[in-house]
Amino acid sequence: MVPGRGMRLLTGALIVACLALVGHGARGGAPSAGSLPVEAVRDVVPNRVMTWNICNPCEEGNADRAAEIATYAPQVIGLQEACVRDVEGIRDELERRHGLVYHVAYGTVLRNWGRCGGVPWNPGAYGQAILSAAPMTDLVNVEYPDGGSEDRGYMAVTTTVGGQRLRVFNTHLAERRQEAVRADQTGVLAAEVARHKRAIVLGDFNAVPDAPELAAIWKLAADADARCRPPLTGDCRTTTDWQSKFDYIFLRGVVPLKQGVHPTSYSDHDLVHADLDTT
Repeated sequence: MVPGRGMRLLTGALIVACLALVGHGARGGAPSAGSLPVEAVRDVVPNRVMTWNICNPCEEGNADRAAEIATYAPQVIGLQEACVRDVEGIRDELERRHGLVYHVAYGTVLRNWGRCGGVPWNPGAYGQAILSAAPMTDLVNVEYPDGGSEDRGYMAVTTTVGGQRLRVFNTHLAERRQEAVRADQTGVLAAEVARHKRAIVLGDFNAVPDAPELAAIWKLAADADARCRPPLTGDCRTTTDWQSKFDYIFLRGVVPLKQGVHPTSYSDHDLVHADLDTT
């Protein structure tokens, strides 16, 4: 039987539709095998900051690290134990998979093959990093005179948080059982923080809240967790796998609205974020 005019028109329409779909996929409209589309995430939270020791060398995937960060979409992120190539991978994943675009500044304190890979004559750079949705200026990168068992330091930038330009610090103090070294380090850091009426200090301080070596910081700033003040540390949420609070968001001249501590399987430190009133 010869199909009628209506049937021929229907068949032609179906063919055109199929060709359009194939062409759309060939031009990149559909994700290719093995890739993910950009997810429909909200934009960054403009008054939210985060600190996270991402643990190196821990052999964790940067896609997983990026997904953890994207869950909370902070305006500013301070990373510690950060290899440059890992930060680059995290930043790329945040943009490609989650639609979150960040500027980056590095606070490298050493080059270490064991930490960051590379080749023996050109090992990877290691230290701190700050990711910010807004541009950053006036980068300062300082190594502490005594790093303890490993070089340590702090970095600082000026960037926008909650619509306001603020000085943001990021640090990683000496390892546990090096109290005297940390006391010297906080003295160096506090002297610089004191120059600013308003500042945010992120980092892994490797010390519990009532540790004497943190006294210089407590004199200048308060933790974003309003319940966490020395010597009353009973309400301070722990931030590490060994049930200690080592990770802080210290605020000087800035009011906290809320803080969250988020356990993760991708580091031995939790993600810590705070929403701030910067007006």
